[in-house]
Amino acid sequence: MFVVTLSYTAPIEQVDALIEEHRAWLDTQYAAGFLLASGAKVPRTGGIVLAGGLDREALDVLLAEDPFAKAGVARYDVVEFTATKTAPCLADYREPHAS
Repeated sequence: MFVVTLSYTAPIEQVDALIEEHRAWLDTQYAAGFLLASGAKVPRTGGIVLAGGLDREALDVLLAEDPFAKAGVARYDVVEFTATKTAPCLADYREPHAS
């Protein structure tokens, strides 16, 4: 599973000009089953995405298709972790404890 932190690298006006395209991209990734949660940081300096069901290479390809990435208005930092405990609704994303 991955926690992706987006940090805006351009003025908010440039980000807002792409927000509808970004939301459509998010909708596509939710429909494909790759995103579990997303939203804006508070204060609004970027966003957070929780992703699963794919490996790091596939995630990098997916993130490169985000309109924010294509326009260069956000930087992405990715943390991968092993979800050994989850809420029941995320049970499909649980992984066994490392030995």
